[in-house]
This record gives sequence, C-alpha cells and structure tokens, in this order.
Amino acid sequence: MRQPARAAGRMVAGASLAAALLLPTAAPALAATPARIPAADGATGQKLPGMPSAFDPDATEVTCTPASREKAKKQDWSRQRLDLDRLHRHGTGAGVTVALIGTGVAPGAAGLDGRVTAQGEAGDDCVGNGTFLAGLIAGSGGDTPRLAGVAPGAEILALRGTDRRGRPTPALVAAALRQATAANAEVIAVAVALPDRDAGLTRAVAAARRAGAVVVAAATPDLTRAGTDEVPSRAYWPAAEPGVLSVADMLPAGTRPDGSPPTTGIDLAAPGAGVVSGGPRGDGHYLGGGASVAAAYAAGAAAVVRATHPGEAPDAVVGRLTATAYPADIPQLDPYAAVTAVLDDPGTPAAAERAAAPVSVRDTSAADHVTGRALLFVLTGTAGVLTVLWAAFALPRARARGWRPAGAGAGTGPNSTADD
Repeated sequence: MRQPARAAGRMVAGASLAAALLLPTAAPALAATPARIPAADGATGQKLPGMPSAFDPDATEVTCTPASREKAKKQDWSRQRLDLDRLHRHGTGAGVTVALIGTGVAPGAAGLDGRVTAQGEAGDDCVGNGTFLAGLIAGSGGDTPRLAGVAPGAEILALRGTDRRGRPTPALVAAALRQATAANAEVIAVAVALPDRDAGLTRAVAAARRAGAVVVAAATPDLTRAGTDEVPSRAYWPAAEPGVLSVADMLPAGTRPDGSPPTTGIDLAAPGAGVVSGGPRGDGHYLGGGASVAAAYAAGAAAVVRATHPGEAPDAVVGRLTATAYPADIPQLDPYAAVTAVLDDPGTPAAAERAAAPVSVRDTSAADHVTGRALLFVLTGTAGVLTVLWAAFALPRARARGWRPAGAGAGTGPNSTADD
C-alpha cells in the first residue's frame, strides 16, 4: 500500500510550485550558449543560466558552456518532490557504480568529490550536460548539501555517447554500453534518445542486461516541438529496447511539458524542468530540463536501491522502482518508497513486460499506521450508528412500560392497567 498522506501533500506542494515555475519546458537543447531562465523555486528572485543538452549542429565554431557565476540559495522543487533529505537517511548508493552515457563528465567538477572515472574523451565535457546530470545522480551538493544528488555515495563512470557538440550516434552509444558492461557498472544511464533502432545498439543493451546491469534511458530527446503541428507518437532508442527503464520528464504538477516529443512505452516520469545542478567549470549552478534529467534522477534511485537491496536482480530493481511509483497516468518516481517498501512479490516483472499486472506493495514506514487509524475510525463510526438506532427503537418501549425492565410484571404506575 502507498503512503496517501505524504503523497497527497507532495502533490499539493507540486501544484503551488507549478504556478511559480515560469520557464520553458526544457533547457535550450540546440543553443550555442546557455540561455537565462527564471529560478526554479520562484521565491529567491534569482536567475540561473540554462544548461544546454547539445550545441547547434550548424554552428561553425563551438564555444564551451562557460562557468556559471550564480549559485542557488535554496533546494529546488525536484529534490523536495523526490524527498531526497528523507531518502538519504536510508541510503546513498555507496559502493554502486553508475555509468553515465552522454556528453561526458568533468572528473574534477565541484560536488563530485573525485568520484568520477572518465574513459577516453569522456573527461572533456564541452557542452556541460553530462556533468550537470552526474550532479543529479551522485553529486554531494558541495557547500549546498541540500542540492545533493539522489545517490551521493555512488561512483560515476563517464562515457561519451555523443560528439563534442552533444550529437549522439548509434555507434557511439553502443560502444559506450559495451564499455559500461566491461566495467561491471551496476546501473547504466543513457541520457540520449535516438530516432531509429540499430542492431548494434540492440545487442549492446541485451549484453548489458545479461551482465546484470539496470539500464535506464531517456524516453525522448531533450527537444521541444517547433510550431503547433501535431507530431505522431514514435519510439526512441535505446529506451524502447526490452528491459530498459524508459523515463520521461514531468513538471511540478506531474504532467509532461508542453511540446515534449510524444512517445509510448514510458515506464516512469521524474522531475525534468527547472532542475538545479552544477557544471564542468566553476562551482556555480545552472537550470536544466528534459528527459535526460528525469533519466538521471531515475538512475540515481536505481543506485540507492541496488545498494540497499543488494540481493535483488536487475529486473526486480526495475520492478521495485515502477511498483512503488506514485500512481498517475505515467507513474511518478518515488525513490524513498522504492528503498523502504516491502514488496509482496520480489520477482516483479521488468520493463520488458510493460503490460504486466502491478505488484502489490506493503510499506512498513507509514502506510500501516494510516490504515490502522482509518480502520479504527470506521469501527468507531459504526458503533455510534448502532447506538443511535438502538436508542430510537428501545426508548419508546421503555417509556411505555414505565421504565420497568422488559418482562417484568405490571406495576402500579399511572399508566398501569393491572388490578389492585
């Protein structure tokens, strides 16, 4: 059973934050330099530079994303929504390696505390998006601990799935998956989404899963549709591969951002707009968004689950994340519930069986208490109703008997008909 009181409170908080979150649906995905967009919490009045997902492919020159001169002063809505402060009392993902396939990760980035190993060119993150995502997965928050990632104890294996401008190719992503598999990464996060299926990529995903990795991927590219024309829904890869946890971005209200590429087969939604993290240069903060951000959050949650439930198979980890998600049109990631819930069926189907029946869940942290109180309320109310009905039936008859016990002989009261 879920935690209705806590979940309802977070939905109310999310609705109020939605009104304050006046920003585009995702960070500019094809901008030569980061744009400036409103602060995520809407209360500080501060602006942070946007973190792009890729650079303009037609630009003749590439200027790497510069260091941010701004720092967030408060925890953003996404970390509040995911209840990370509470989660970290139960687990931090310590001992788990998350392979991040994207634009690369700067090994010396602030808040990553030397926990990044970069293979090949992955240590050069010109775009900055990969380092931004690494902070969401495993960042410590630096001098702002409440901006830590989901699994601040995890290690990051940085792998390039794009060129230096942030453009992915099937060959690069497949090669990175093979590297992650060879390195025995327990969780593999793919931050890119490709429009066409590729045989080599399919084989690389299957090999990673056979090796025991949980593979998490962005359900769509970090792009917004131009114009108002309807775009047919389509699958993106490797998110659509069997067994891959496909994650889409959501706003504080729990809905997908307007203009998001339509797709099917989404397993989870996670925060993906107005999210704060660091970059490869300096110790300032940026705002980012898109399905890659949501996938990073889900990958961090998978790392904490793997650390706290080391005996669970990869498919069971995926099943745990989906079974404990907050129920909605697209189930919403709940890392705290994923870590603390007790599943009645540990063999929960993986994302490969997307149509399988949901697993029943028993959460020992709060739901049993809520259920017990509700049962007590029902029993008390029932007893009250029965008491009123008894009184309505019995009192008139007692009055007619002169308040003598039922079955007693006739008395001498004023209404008595007995002989003297």
